[in-house]
Amino acid sequence: MVAGPPRGVRALSSPESFDPFAYSPIIERPPICWPGGARVALWVVPNVEFYEFEPRVNPYKPAWARVPDVRNYSWRDYGNRVGFWRMLDVFDHHAIPITASLNMAVLDLHPEITEAMVSRGWELMSHGLFNTQYLCGMPADEERDLIRDTMETHRRHTGRELKGMFGPAATITENTMDLMADAGLIYSADWYADDQPFRLRTRSGRLVCVPYTWELNDGLCMTEGFARGLGTHEADYFMQICKDQFDVLYEEGADSGRVMCIALHTSIFGAPHRVRYLDETLEYILSHDGVWATTADKIAEHYLEHHYDEAPA
Repeated sequence: MVAGPPRGVRALSSPESFDPFAYSPIIERPPICWPGGARVALWVVPNVEFYEFEPRVNPYKPAWARVPDVRNYSWRDYGNRVGFWRMLDVFDHHAIPITASLNMAVLDLHPEITEAMVSRGWELMSHGLFNTQYLCGMPADEERDLIRDTMETHRRHTGRELKGMFGPAATITENTMDLMADAGLIYSADWYADDQPFRLRTRSGRLVCVPYTWELNDGLCMTEGFARGLGTHEADYFMQICKDQFDVLYEEGADSGRVMCIALHTSIFGAPHRVRYLDETLEYILSHDGVWATTADKIAEHYLEHHYDEAPA
């Protein structure tokens, strides 16, 4: 006899319910094997963003506490004017592949940043057009057009096809995953649910989650936590938790490969008093054998080729 849900708890198993992925305990999965036998797939993600000075109002999520918000707008713009270039020096020093979480409007509005990313072969993950234009509440047709717009903008500036997307300001709708798969994208970074890639449910096509991070994210750790009353930390603490997380994933990765994402923002880690901690963090991780420094595109492609078909649907 199969027990039903506890009294008072409604079962959410109808085909109409939004059910983006199956439950899969990590202890019961076939091992993931990364190229070269690596234990950890490391992807470093600078968020290169553009915030509109006077964004349109979204009733589901306000952009600024007030409009115009000179303080927040100026701080965000610091990332593009100064912080990006300071972080770029660190990335160049370590010569690692980079996945930029990119508001695609940057490609048109800041040609100097575009040239710096494209000339280095960075992989660009769509983060929508602007970080003040959210998906929440957006009609499906409008969202479909936005995804196509980001893909065309990317193609025009890079000559390559866009592979994945992370919703602007971490927003999605119930249609987003289906629309991404319909458009030919292969991965989403919108889910923080795992230390390995996993299969996403869509009405057609194949779509993978390359897990982003809520924990190793300088935005939450250093600024948003303060704004939400969660406390705040500084760059030395962030460096330490990156090292600690890596140590555990590296040990576990001996049996089955893990993913480690480090999410950064140019207005935060590009500050003069923080950037050296980024350098030290990368120095520590890359000093280990068995680290696959890679991009979200490559992680998704490898998973689709070697592990997707054995994942729970």
